[in-house]
Amino acid sequence: MQTSELQFFKDMLLNRKQQILKNIDGVNSELSDLSNLELNDEGDYAAANNNTAIEGAIAQQQIEELEEIDNALKKIENGGYGVCEMCEDDIGFQRLKVKPHAIYCIDCREIAEKNQ
Repeated sequence: MQTSELQFFKDMLLNRKQQILKNIDGVNSELSDLSNLELNDEGDYAAANNNTAIEGAIAQQQIEELEEIDNALKKIENGGYGVCEMCEDDIGFQRLKVKPHAIYCIDCREIAEKNQ
């Protein structure tokens, strides 16, 4: 992969990382606000509990994506970016544009998903 392409993906990954960190801060703030609410009845409690569960799930998903982004950034630095972890072929440019932290090429992704 050319240096300009690596820089393009590094910029994409860093921008997404910044966006996720902002989102996680927002979720943590909302969870804090929910915990400070005065709940008057079971309905309020159930609604707050539901919101907490949803916000927590979103935060967990974002934390996992953040880890994938950090791994992709390490691969850029180490020279292994854009190589499928299963078959060791190049991951297509278009796939990386859609998911710059992809670890599998499109064929291996399908195999990995079927095995889950």
